[in-house]
Formats: sequence, C-alpha cells, structure tokens
Amino acid sequence: MPVQLPYLSSYKNVSTLFEKIGTAKVPDSFTHSFLQNTIGLKGPNDRRLIPFLRDLGFIDTGNKPTPQYSLLKGSEMQRRAAIAEGIRNAYRPLFVADQEADTHRGKRLRKLISKVARTDADMTARIATTFAAVTKLGDFKATVAKERPKKEPARDNTDGEGDGAGRKLRTEFHCKIQVVLPSNGTEEVYLNIFNAIRKTFQ
Repeated sequence: MPVQLPYLSSYKNVSTLFEKIGTAKVPDSFTHSFLQNTIGLKGPNDRRLIPFLRDLGFIDTGNKPTPQYSLLKGSEMQRRAAIAEGIRNAYRPLFVADQEADTHRGKRLRKLISKVARTDADMTARIATTFAAVTKLGDFKATVAKERPKKEPARDNTDGEGDGAGRKLRTEFHCKIQVVLPSNGTEEVYLNIFNAIRKTFQ
C-alpha cells in the first residue's frame, strides 16, 4: 500500500531553521509571522517548513510546540539526536523497510523510496533530496534521552593525611584463616601450631 513521505520544494534553509530555533524563544504557536519575523525565513518556499516541523513531531496540529521542540534548544548533541528521532518518525516506512535508511544516498535511496511509497520518478527525487538534506543534520547513533548528568568524582580511600596528590591509598585487607586442631593433641602441640601461624604473618 502506498505511503506519503514528507518533502520540501526547497530545503536550503532547513539547517538555518534549526539553528534559529535553538536561539529563539519558544513561541506559543509556530506561525508564519514567527517564521518570518523571529526565525528570519521569509521566502515563499519557507512556508512549507512549518508543516515539515509538524511531520517531524516538533509542533502539533495546532502549530503549538511539542515537548520534542524543547530538545532543539539543548546542546548540539541533544538537538542532532532530536532531529534524528523526528526523521525516524516522519519517514518511519523507510526505516521499517531498511533500518539504515539514513545512510542511503543517490540511486539506492531513490530505489528504496520508490519501493516503499510507490512514487513516480519526479516525486521520488523530491523526497530523496529532502531526506538526504535533513538526515545530515541528525545524529542517528545518539539518543533523544536526556543528556547524562556528570558523574560524581570517585571517592578515593585515603588515610586522611594531606590533601590532593599527597594522599596515600589504604591497603588494609582482612584474611580469615580456619585452623583444624587435632582432637588428641596436647597443649604443647596446640601452642606450637599457633606460634607457627604467628611467625608466618609477622
């Protein structure tokens, strides 16, 4: 069954779009006015970027930013991971057919799109060029999960003397020894056994 895949008439400003989102305020609604006056994209083809953001899951059907939108305002790593996740969702049929769809280019990508979407050559090319352009902005090896907090520095076992490099690592250890005494041994035998153990560990 044919599926619809997102495409843009012009994708030259996609990179600028995500860069500006990263620095601009989060709007109550991602309107054409916000796109033109705050993001600064005023070309006639730029209007298609709004439904494209919707396809990627960054705004809802009312053009209100979703929780995923806030991920675009994080670090570069977080933003690239969020874009990759949005692409996986928007182009899910491609990734169902080939889990490494994001790595395909040229004829191989067009063949995959044509097979999945059953589009003609012209539409296949439009989808392929859009897909190839936007996948360059995502990090498909990263995750959208919150960035891991910095680990607390490991506590070293020191003897409490000094500060910093002068501290020494404690080398205490405990050893449990089980001694089986002969039931018919004399007191002298027992003393000899314990004296031998004591000398061994002196």
